[in-house]
Formats: sequence, C-alpha cells, structure tokens
Amino acid sequence: MSIPVIDIRNVSKSFEIHDVGRRITACRGVNITVHSGEFVGITGKSGSGKSTILKLIYRSYLPQEGEIFYHSKAYGLINLFSSSERHIINLRRYEIGYVSQFLHVIPRTSARSIVEKAALEMGADQVSASEKAEHLLTHFELAQELWDSYPSTFSGGEKLRLNIARAMIKEPRLLLLDEPTASLDTHSKRKVWELISQLKDKGTTMLGIFHDLEFMGELCDREHHMSAGIMEPINEN
Repeated sequence: MSIPVIDIRNVSKSFEIHDVGRRITACRGVNITVHSGEFVGITGKSGSGKSTILKLIYRSYLPQEGEIFYHSKAYGLINLFSSSERHIINLRRYEIGYVSQFLHVIPRTSARSIVEKAALEMGADQVSASEKAEHLLTHFELAQELWDSYPSTFSGGEKLRLNIARAMIKEPRLLLLDEPTASLDTHSKRKVWELISQLKDKGTTMLGIFHDLEFMGELCDREHHMSAGIMEPINEN
C-alpha cells in the first residue's frame, strides 16, 4: 500500500457555547488514515461532526487533542496543527483543495476570473488558464452569459458548481469535499461524479462528506460513518 497522505491520530474537538455556559463535543478520538489516490467517504446525520473533521484538516479549527500528519510535496511529513501559518497558506494554495457548500469570493469578481485565477496560481499561463476555465464552466453547464457576472447573483446550485470548478481546476494533491452535491439535481451530480472520477484517475487523494454514498459509492474505496462525534469504518472495496 502507498504511503499515507493524511494520518489523523486520536483527534478530539469541542466548542464552548459561552452564552449558555456549555461545551459541545464535535468529535472525539477520531483515527483515520487516507493513502495516496484513495477516495474515502464520511457519512452521518447533520451535526454528527463530519464537517469538523475536514475543517481540522484544512486547519480552520485547532483541536483539543490529537495530531494530523500530512505528507506534503513541499515540506515532506508535517503536523498540520503545529505548522506555521505560512506553510498552511502555501498548502491551501498549491496542495490542499476544499469544496464547501458555500462560495466565499472577493466581491465584484466574475465567475470566469475566479476559476482562471485558480489555474494561474498553479502556474498556467493566461491562455491556458482561460481555456481550462471555459472548459470547466462549460462542463458544469454554467450559462455563458453568466461567466462575466458576479456570483452574488447566482443560485445556490450555480454557486456550488462554480466552487467545485475553482477547486478542481487546480487538480490538488488532496481534495476535501463537504457535501459537494448537496443542492444539485441528478444531472449536475453526474457532472461532479465525472470530474471526481477523472481526478481519482490522476491520483488525487480525496476525503468527502455525504449524507449517503449511493451516488458516489462506486468511486469510494472506503466508507466511515460518524455518529455523535465518533467515527467508525463501514466497509472497504
């Protein structure tokens, strides 16, 4: 088996709700290893702690306990929780992609520019970046008249498709997917499935959150289920 890209060791995270004086446990004692090229799915009800795991990997959150080791191209094996902010920013830019259900972009930036910029960050020239951006925008069937519009005018499904295009154009080493098909119809889900399949074929390691894996099941190598902050393996293909 290939070396682990992500190795999560005994990670726990809780949040202090100050106005009611309570501490809420999001996850506890989580252990999971994801190898190069694997696509691992995490399922569970809303509030079970699934998104917390991805945000810990992306270091939007820091844990109370545990470690997450990432085998990076730039720095070798590092602990994401103790790495410098400079290293984390660099990894987010060049190695670790994150697709959430929400689109956060600079105001007054067009859809085309958002996707082009992601390609330019990875070293593409302007012509190549434009071609790749147009290919993805077409793939996700975002109407051409929207390409030079601001995403603030988009529907929820259009924003999600744009968010996926921006992440996937980079072909990241590690891709974190937080409900990437949550607000999409079956046809649009298929478009996401096709690109995830292509990324997997190219060796991208993926960790994805889903309410169920029926649609993505044949792509997933393993499934883990979360309940009340505890993660358990379900199967291995």
